[in-house]
Amino acid sequence: MEKIEVIGSTVDFFKKVENELTIYEFDTSMCPPPEPMVNAMAGLQLLDKNSKLVMINHKSPAGLFPKVQEDFDFQEENTDDGKVKVVFTLKNNASKTTDFSQNTCNG
Repeated sequence: MEKIEVIGSTVDFFKKVENELTIYEFDTSMCPPPEPMVNAMAGLQLLDKNSKLVMINHKSPAGLFPKVQEDFDFQEENTDDGKVKVVFTLKNNASKTTDFSQNTCNG
């Protein structure tokens, strides 16, 4: 994996390419709010139809999903070490209406 710079991020992002699919990954499992959402919003801006974003977090980022569900699909799975892995992909019919400045959760 190659470390990359992502504008607006507060954690390290990594990139790898597998079978013409670009995978971006970051880990906010040790970060307090609002850092997980800040980094997810920064990372989601990287996505196109040939890429996915993998987020590792200490819990499900439930406040994030309503903000991005118009443009992105996401799947969650629990990891063996008690964290949550969320994989985001850009929807085929993405409306591109996500407001990436909305990167904090209100409560």
